[in-house]
Amino acid sequence: MVLTALSCIALNVYFEARNDNMSGQYAVAHVVLNRVQDSRWPNEVCEVVTQRNDNNVCQFSWYCDGKSDKPDDEYAWAYAQMVAADVLRGEVPDFTGGSTHYHAYYVKPYWADMMLYQGDFGSHYFFREIDGLNR
Repeated sequence: MVLTALSCIALNVYFEARNDNMSGQYAVAHVVLNRVQDSRWPNEVCEVVTQRNDNNVCQFSWYCDGKSDKPDDEYAWAYAQMVAADVLRGEVPDFTGGSTHYHAYYVKPYWADMMLYQGDFGSHYFFREIDGLNR
């Protein structure tokens, strides 16, 4: 598969939120674009999706979990591609409040208390930096 902005967002939606409702999938796609627009992250979609931190830990866990990155659910993959295309075309406004972070409802990452909660969509909680405090 040739990696394009569409395929990278679609892969992220597929592996992070394929079992979520529509708003959860769109929200995950928007986080990628919000990071692209933020100077603290790379300015290319695929670089955001595949980014690792200084400890070689991936920003999105599916990317370095050692499992295949080839979608095996055709319907979910087609839907993820549709979500990615809609968001890239600007057809779905960002309802996440500019979120650059999210986590599954069943985990509590250390950074969550230092961020501004923006809402829950699908099975994830979404956050953005508190202006002036986390930069």
